[in-house]
Amino acid sequence: MSGQDTPRPFEPQHGHVVAGEARWPMAVAVVAAIVLTLLLPDDLRLAPRWVLPVVEGMLLLALIAGDPGRIDRRSTVLRAASIALVGVLACSAVWSTIRLVDDLVHGGKETSSAASLLQAGGTVWAGTVLAFSLLYFELDSGGAAARAHHMPHTPQLAFPQHLNPELDTPYWRPRYIDYLYLALTNATAFSPTDVMPLAPWAKIAMSLQALVSLLILGLVIARAVNVLA
Repeated sequence: MSGQDTPRPFEPQHGHVVAGEARWPMAVAVVAAIVLTLLLPDDLRLAPRWVLPVVEGMLLLALIAGDPGRIDRRSTVLRAASIALVGVLACSAVWSTIRLVDDLVHGGKETSSAASLLQAGGTVWAGTVLAFSLLYFELDSGGAAARAHHMPHTPQLAFPQHLNPELDTPYWRPRYIDYLYLALTNATAFSPTDVMPLAPWAKIAMSLQALVSLLILGLVIARAVNVLA
């Protein structure tokens, strides 16, 4: 999404120019998260219906205006906007999970119908996958703009290309799809699969996502089966 203040174009490495990642996959993920927020029942939202979509939409437009096309401009302002956007999405997802669990425990209105419960649970779960995928995308190695200019010798999230020299290429960079896959597999396996968290923040984030996903899937499915029975 962004990085820190320095020149915009790409950093040559031994005569090779590394292109920044296209903006549109990250933008589509944010728009999808906004749509999921709008689909949530009112009592599962962190704020009134239109508040979070407006805030998230304005932050996304600011990022697109400040660094359109490809993510390669390292700016403290853009970095702050990116982190703010991811923070809002993550807090919203965790809050919706807490409210859903509370409804399941105390018998909220979504729990009386298996169809409504599965729809609400599926929406919350999908929202957490998108939110955490964007969190990994933004925090890993300083963000997409920083990764376009320079990859650290020791990764914070170790992908197979980092761990296996036979798969590595000199100028490989993880893209948003790699972080989306990480979030999806962590949400279904409840543990690391092919991506290993090395930095403390990565271990905390993946642990939190696994716990959130386990709560949603375990309690929602159990309650739905109970309602159907």
